[in-house]
Amino acid sequence: DPVTGKRKYIYGKTKREVSETLKGILRDQQRGIPVAVERQTVAQFLDRWLKDTARHRLAASTFAAYSGNVRLHIVPYLGKLALTKLTAQDLSRLTSTLLDKGLSPRSAQYVHAILHSALRQAVRWDLLGRNPADAIDSPRPARHEIAPLSPEQIRRLLAVSRGDRLYALYLLALTSTMRQGELLGLRWADVDWGRGALHVRRKLLRTKATGLAFSEPKTKKGQRSIPLPPLAMAALAEHRAAQRVERAVAGSRWEDHDLIFPNGRGKPMEQQNLVSRAFKPLLVRAGLPAIRFHDLRHSAATLLLMQGVHPKVVQERLGHATIGVTMDTYSHVLPSMQQDAASKLEAFLADPPAPEDGGGSPAASAPSA
Repeated sequence: DPVTGKRKYIYGKTKREVSETLKGILRDQQRGIPVAVERQTVAQFLDRWLKDTARHRLAASTFAAYSGNVRLHIVPYLGKLALTKLTAQDLSRLTSTLLDKGLSPRSAQYVHAILHSALRQAVRWDLLGRNPADAIDSPRPARHEIAPLSPEQIRRLLAVSRGDRLYALYLLALTSTMRQGELLGLRWADVDWGRGALHVRRKLLRTKATGLAFSEPKTKKGQRSIPLPPLAMAALAEHRAAQRVERAVAGSRWEDHDLIFPNGRGKPMEQQNLVSRAFKPLLVRAGLPAIRFHDLRHSAATLLLMQGVHPKVVQERLGHATIGVTMDTYSHVLPSMQQDAASKLEAFLADPPAPEDGGGSPAASAPSA
């Protein structure tokens, strides 16, 4: 290597293979692409990348997901390969293998995204001349069918949950469009009583690495202020009064974390406990389908779009990074929005405004002398 002064040995099964490899290296040098001299396996590189880069850049939950996917879906198949010999064909074969073993297209796409990010760092560290993941397309996941409640079902859910300890939680889910983790991470300090709004600053998540812990939203769009209708603010006020009584009854057993929706002892509420012990029984009592808690968020967004709220406003309430994500997620609402637009055009064009008085059009009037 003329830059580092290190000698690089080239191996191959035949003289022709070595010659072709050498030609490729020389072409890369002429294009200014560095020649990687560090001999390490894909597993060794990924371990280093996770510890030195990903751990400091990613949220705890995302880092745990990256680590798990590397351990389960990448290292067993690519780990022993030399990093410098990793090819696009190897990555394509990995995707095919994972899909054949039953991994969903969405999960396989996630694995591809992890590898793409890691190998991009390898290029920056001059360990690779190019990113082999650039040469292949990630698998296209099947669109997940969301299950929003209808307006009538929303009314039924709220009517049945009225008087429930978590009524305010369900009402907020259907009016704020917040995620479950964001709702459970809310503190009373996040309520702006004067403006009638909530400030989303963190979320509650459980990971294997950290257990139950709070973390900031992944993007700046996730940190947002959400105006609430008076109905929701009134429910919050009632909930706060009921919580004061609950806290007094618990006495010294209560742990104060300033949470709006804690468990019965003031501690952060386990998401799974909320679903299994409260939400699913509520659906049964209301005679509603067995939807996910997250579908309350979908129901709220769908209702807003159906009511004619501008998609940009809905995007900001949801905390989506782009409006494209919002419209892709709620494409099921587009046909009714298109029909509504056509109806409004028809109403306008079929009943045009009356012409102004003034004695005819300019084209028919005589020119001035």
